[in-house]
Amino acid sequence: MQINDAIRAREVRLIDETGGQLGIVSLRDALRIAAEKNLDLVNVAPTAKPPVCRIMDYGKFKYEQSKKEKEARKHQKVVMIKEIRMTPNIEDHDFETKVKAAMKFLQEGDKVKAAVRFRGREITHPGIGQAVLEKMARELESYGVLERAPRLEGRSMIIILNPRHNVEKSS
Repeated sequence: MQINDAIRAREVRLIDETGGQLGIVSLRDALRIAAEKNLDLVNVAPTAKPPVCRIMDYGKFKYEQSKKEKEARKHQKVVMIKEIRMTPNIEDHDFETKVKAAMKFLQEGDKVKAAVRFRGREITHPGIGQAVLEKMARELESYGVLERAPRLEGRSMIIILNPRHNVEKSS
């Protein structure tokens, strides 16, 4: 934002500290009015014709803005993507363990990226890996929504699950 002497315009549309319109005045007059009130002249809309300037305490404005941003960051949830890797010929018990881990991640509100890694000649049978991923998606249906269907990327087949928001979080 341009402040006080950094403003480069002949005329500006001036708004006082209460929000009232003072009309179009010369930059020199606007700076004088701001100085009389011990406030700053801030260019709030530099692309307008003429530019819109507001009389305000810029330091206080910046402080309040940073407080609002800090408060907004406090309430936002950072979504993590947790990855679970498997092989196409995974045993039942190992599969159940992976499903429980994915279930926990989804309950905590994180996305889950489930990947089946193909080694060697396993890549010639992508249907087996797809079946494993589809089975996992069915098992986790009540905890997560399938965002991306099984897709082969290199030597891995991947699905992504989003958490369901109506599921209560476990404590």
